[in-house]
Amino acid sequence: MTAELVRGQNHPLSEARLEIRVSAGTPVVAAATLSDESGTIHGVEWVAHPGAPTLPGVEVSRQAAADHRLAVDLDAVAETVHRVSVLLALPTGVGGPVDFGSLAAPVVAVTGLDGTEVAGFTLTGLGPESAVVALELYRRQGAWKVRAIGQGYAGGLADLLTDQGLAQAHRLASAINEAVAQGVARSVPAPPSRTADGDRSRQTTASALGPDQAASPYGGQGAQTASDPYQGSQGNPVPQGAADAVASYSTGPADPSATTQPGTPAASGTGGPVDYSHPRRRNTAPAPPPAAPPAEPGRPAQPVAGDATGWSMDERLYNQVWGMFEDLARSTAAYRSAVDFADTRMDRELDEVLSDPRSRIGGQGDAARESARAKHAQLVDQARQVLDRDLAHLAAEADVVEPALPPAYARWDNPAWHAYRVPMEMPMALRLGDLHLPESDRLRIPMLIRLPLERGLWIDSGRTGSPDGSFLDSHELRRLALDSAVAHTARLLAVHPADEFTVHVLDPAGSGAQAFAPLVHSGVLAAPPAMGAAGVADILTRLTEHVDLVQMAVRGGAADSLPPDFDTAHQLLVVNDFPHGFDDRAVTRLRYLADEGPAVGVHLMLVADREDAAGYGPLLDPLWRGLMRLTPVPEDHLADPWVGHAWTYEPSLLPPGSQVLQQVLAQVAEARRLWRK
Repeated sequence: MTAELVRGQNHPLSEARLEIRVSAGTPVVAAATLSDESGTIHGVEWVAHPGAPTLPGVEVSRQAAADHRLAVDLDAVAETVHRVSVLLALPTGVGGPVDFGSLAAPVVAVTGLDGTEVAGFTLTGLGPESAVVALELYRRQGAWKVRAIGQGYAGGLADLLTDQGLAQAHRLASAINEAVAQGVARSVPAPPSRTADGDRSRQTTASALGPDQAASPYGGQGAQTASDPYQGSQGNPVPQGAADAVASYSTGPADPSATTQPGTPAASGTGGPVDYSHPRRRNTAPAPPPAAPPAEPGRPAQPVAGDATGWSMDERLYNQVWGMFEDLARSTAAYRSAVDFADTRMDRELDEVLSDPRSRIGGQGDAARESARAKHAQLVDQARQVLDRDLAHLAAEADVVEPALPPAYARWDNPAWHAYRVPMEMPMALRLGDLHLPESDRLRIPMLIRLPLERGLWIDSGRTGSPDGSFLDSHELRRLALDSAVAHTARLLAVHPADEFTVHVLDPAGSGAQAFAPLVHSGVLAAPPAMGAAGVADILTRLTEHVDLVQMAVRGGAADSLPPDFDTAHQLLVVNDFPHGFDDRAVTRLRYLADEGPAVGVHLMLVADREDAAGYGPLLDPLWRGLMRLTPVPEDHLADPWVGHAWTYEPSLLPPGSQVLQQVLAQVAEARRLWRK
């Protein structure tokens, strides 16, 4: 039975290996501190946080997230440690809430590795606090207990760590916030929240791993996710498919009848098909998603486009794409965990052989080594078979989904653009490119970002770490970056109604004249690209005043009292070759627009090489962190907030020789002309 704790109450713990599950409803930072009997932290090396997520016996997430799973092994903590405190803090400098009082009460639960909840605690009564000690696990007379704390700190992490006796509290708090900000800057945008009936996960939630089969889950570096049932040997979730492969290492092939209940879809790891019909979703939307065609006996149901929750086909497709992303992340994490387990197991067996002088040489030692390698190969092969099966299912789904995507979600070579018409309302999201992983190089998942934009875009024209090792000179990279910026701008114009999106271009040196020609000649820009220092100052002044006016109107409760000629459309400022043509005042205004603009509909797209702005030093660090970095060539620089994979991003560019961009911009320009009449 689960113990529901109140502040100050404690409860005994019967297990040493535990999970601390956090559900906050909004991204929070999760950390843990180790302290002695008096509750004192003896140094920064006693704190597990996103910048250093692993300590002996404790592992926390590497990123801020709405849900966390912290791994704890009380038998692995040092003898001098008597308390393990779980901390929650709101990230700073990323535009989120500033105190817990404005949020729903976070919930923290202590569970076993099988998911059985031992104790739960709801952190009620918080107000201006931005950091809180949620609970602590403490040692008393040789046994461990959990106590609900709920002690908040309005001064944030710095005050909390200072109260626990850490001398370097302020420095460490700054380092944690910096690590979180960097994680936000390189993260794929999070998918929509999911209800119990709308859970997109197509994996079973029970792990087949026994306690004697798993490698230590505390040595990994992967970010953790609340959707996954078990954290593997590298901190990655192990879905059922890989779990069965790992289990069969010692126990033989998994028995499907042991995990599949009558009347339920077969689990991914049991050898049965993945059920793409999602029977639990039928009542979650006004109109049910398309029904999957009947499957032949013994074969899985065929995937269909829009087979997800949602109030419209666009929303269902959006949710389905994100579900494919999550499924690929989980399947790949399972494969990597299984391979890592196999490597660890083989190393241990080889060490045992070498540790015995009698078996180092001769036939007995050779046989033991060969047996260890054979078991390793068997497990890796089984894990790869499971991954290949999952990839085949996802590839079949992608083949169905890609042609059905609307223009906002579609590649430029999709026939949907040939039937394009200027929309009457803004879509849910926009496609910025594709994502893939090394294990599934042929499978591309659309990278969708929600609209309106929550932060600006940075098209990096500097040298990139392309995974294929290709080398491009700086001029070619700048040209590709401009082409990418124009393609993204055209797509943003195309998916908004004619009167709801205005684009301004800053090209101080005039170096982007050729690339911007389609935008200029079609007449979709608010004015020709501004050039020189005077043009930079003029546009930045007007957009800064625009932001100030909207902010004053909103704060004063007079949002309907803006001047009659005020442009209420969303504004996009495209800046080429930053910081050329910018003085200190212009840089300050650009930073202001990047920070304050998105909340009032003013967005930024920066085409720049960070090295060109190196003279500003750390002054511009918040600007780069606040923008989503995209590259004009494929690069593995984006991370997901679940398992920390490094995803390779491929930009969405026009096919060579295609006229679709000109045709789309011509329709946008004509719709604007008719609207102004």
